[in-house]
Amino acid sequence: MSKKPRVRFAPSPTGGLHLGGVRTVLFNYLFAKHFGGDFIVRIEDTDQTRFVEGAEDYIFETLAWCGLEPDESPKHGGPFAPYRQSERKAIYREYAEKLVAQGYAYYAFDTAEELDAKRKEVPNFQYNQISRAALKNSLTLLEAEVKSLLDAGTKHVIRIKMPANEEVKFTDMIRGEVSFNSDQVDDKVLLKADGMPTYHLAVVVDDHLMQITHAFRGEEWLPSAPVHILLWQYLFGLENMPEWAHLPLILKPDGNGKLSKRDGDRLGFPVFAMDWTDPKTGEKTTGFKEHGFLPEAFVNMLAMLGWNDGTDNEIFSLAELVEKFSMERVHKSGAKFDYEKAKWYNSEWIKKLPVSSYRLQVTGMLAASGINIDDNKKLETVLELIKDRCTLLTDFVQQSSFFFKAPETIDIAAIQPKWNEQKNMFFLELIRAFELMQSWDHEALENELKELAAANQLKPGELMLPLRIMLVGGKFGPHVFNIAEILGREETIKRIQHTLQLLTK
Repeated sequence: MSKKPRVRFAPSPTGGLHLGGVRTVLFNYLFAKHFGGDFIVRIEDTDQTRFVEGAEDYIFETLAWCGLEPDESPKHGGPFAPYRQSERKAIYREYAEKLVAQGYAYYAFDTAEELDAKRKEVPNFQYNQISRAALKNSLTLLEAEVKSLLDAGTKHVIRIKMPANEEVKFTDMIRGEVSFNSDQVDDKVLLKADGMPTYHLAVVVDDHLMQITHAFRGEEWLPSAPVHILLWQYLFGLENMPEWAHLPLILKPDGNGKLSKRDGDRLGFPVFAMDWTDPKTGEKTTGFKEHGFLPEAFVNMLAMLGWNDGTDNEIFSLAELVEKFSMERVHKSGAKFDYEKAKWYNSEWIKKLPVSSYRLQVTGMLAASGINIDDNKKLETVLELIKDRCTLLTDFVQQSSFFFKAPETIDIAAIQPKWNEQKNMFFLELIRAFELMQSWDHEALENELKELAAANQLKPGELMLPLRIMLVGGKFGPHVFNIAEILGREETIKRIQHTLQLLTK
């Protein structure tokens, strides 16, 4: 590559960040960092009617959680500030007026009511090469009328004048050569009546001014490509246009259509990266983070939705993804989202990472369930013991809470069918043996139980389940003697005594 890439993610602050948006961020980031370039975040907030308070902060919090920090943004600053389009409003009119002067765009004075009437009158109405001739714009009005309307401050928009029957082509980094006929595209609004640009004008102007070299976006933006290509041609020359790549969609689990928030609600999994609460409705949408996903697993999973490195390897750190990533390995077809596979990535990363890296998150989850941790060393010992049993960080609550708080309920019904006086006497004897033990570790505890079982002509296997239930309350948890070792002598004996009392009631 002749020069370092400059790529951008340009979200609108309208709500939570869908995992498809985060994957777009990720592919931009990986490409830029692979070649030693810069990753820019530009906030496209020109549609003030859709602006949602708090959404911009949420975007940056999400990127920080994922470890995908921008080099330049409204938050991080940079040489091409401002990075919010609403703060760049004055820039865009100059370019829109230039297009009008060159004959590539025109003023349209039609009111919203007039256009609504047209839509009712004409099915699938579009403002285009044919309909524009019968509408109120600078192409149909006399020059003096146009000047008079402008001088009077009459509300108007500026629309691109799409050429007739022209093939508009570009080479996509993923899809190869893509071609459109200009007759299939309407005359998009470039500058709105409030002076704000639409996405079409703003994205081209800002990509030019911010020296963007590559533009990666979802394939749903392909239909807009001919408008953007023509704007590049008219304003800056096609030789200066960034290279484009339209990323494949993330599909529903059955492969039928784009994955949406409704699909997540319906099927019981998150589609946003982090929790999002709509400030207008109060509706809360749970994210991957709060479901118990590690950022390493989330990013790894997203990378594999539409890309692979050509091997069977599926586990990659962010640094490894930066090293391996190439647009040549991005797929053309959509990628089905599989929540079970997503959880598999998380379980692999729980096992792979040191427990110290997620101790604080688990501490918070335990605190939310009423268990406050004051011994971090003990907690890390517990996490190390149970991490192979956990798929989500939230699983650590059930798998570890009994280490810090005696179980509130004991599954007596699981013990009683095979319980008898001999076993009752055995556990009373086991308590006395435990009280006298010199060494309190899992090996010594196991040996003590086995020796005592042999002396009482009992099979150790018959005693392990009752002991487990006495210590944790149910049929779960790691090796029972590891549990006893961590609980300590006093707490282990106390729990055995408590259950024996319940069994003899």
